[in-house]
Amino acid sequence: MALSSMTGFARSHGASGPYAFEWELKSVNAKGFDLRLRLPQGWDELEAFAKKRAGEVLSRGTVYANLNVKRTDAVSTIRINEDVLASIVKAAGTLAGKIDAVAPSIDGLLGIKGVIEVVEPESNEAEDAAAKQAAAAAFEQALAHLVEMRRREGVTLGQILIQRMDEIERLARRAEAAPGRKPDAIKARLAEQIAALLEASDRFDSDRLSQEAILIAAKADIREELDRIASHVAQAREMIGKGGPVGRRLDFLAQEFNREVNTCCSKSNDLELTNTGLEMKNVVEQFREQVQNLE
Repeated sequence: MALSSMTGFARSHGASGPYAFEWELKSVNAKGFDLRLRLPQGWDELEAFAKKRAGEVLSRGTVYANLNVKRTDAVSTIRINEDVLASIVKAAGTLAGKIDAVAPSIDGLLGIKGVIEVVEPESNEAEDAAAKQAAAAAFEQALAHLVEMRRREGVTLGQILIQRMDEIERLARRAEAAPGRKPDAIKARLAEQIAALLEASDRFDSDRLSQEAILIAAKADIREELDRIASHVAQAREMIGKGGPVGRRLDFLAQEFNREVNTCCSKSNDLELTNTGLEMKNVVEQFREQVQNLE
């Protein structure tokens, strides 16, 4: 399976009988999956179908789906509501005897709400049912296009993530080879710290001194962190290669990367090693940001 992005856009068109319709689908990042539909009045029965189908092929992302429908074979007509018009004319006649006012004009009467009614063409049950089936098929088509677009973007994201893993490995090798990690360098730094302690107090216990030296050396060792970073890189490569909806797992792995790199930086007492750790931290953050877009 390939990786998939959570962002994408798709559109499909269709027609059936007197109806022409268009689906527009837009997908954005989200922690879970949600389909938000906007359907014309009378087309609500498509909601259950659309949510079921989208949920079968998508596992994460918020998808906004809009359906626009137009009738192409008939023109709406207008009708005068005689009862409403008669009531208004009667009320106008009553008021004319009480106040000095100009008699209402024809366009004024027709402009009153409820006097003119727009009459839509009568619908045909069989035509409506066929149109809704065709609209459902068009939704399937738009959904397939959306899935394909998300997969194409996922392939690009996968290539970027692999590059980030290459950079992390390169920086880990640099940290491994840093002169500050060599035993002689560690020994020299310890000697300076010990000399400073002895100068501050002539009562410093030699056994305690040895214990503190061993403790300092152990705290400065980043071997375990580098091993765990290598393990995380291997896991990330495996997940990216396997594909599918692995965004959440890679996001968790990004947090683990960040934890190990932070520990390396906190343990470092060498400028070059610290700079390498900061570079690695920046790459891990880039990795995490890209992972946020994965399904």
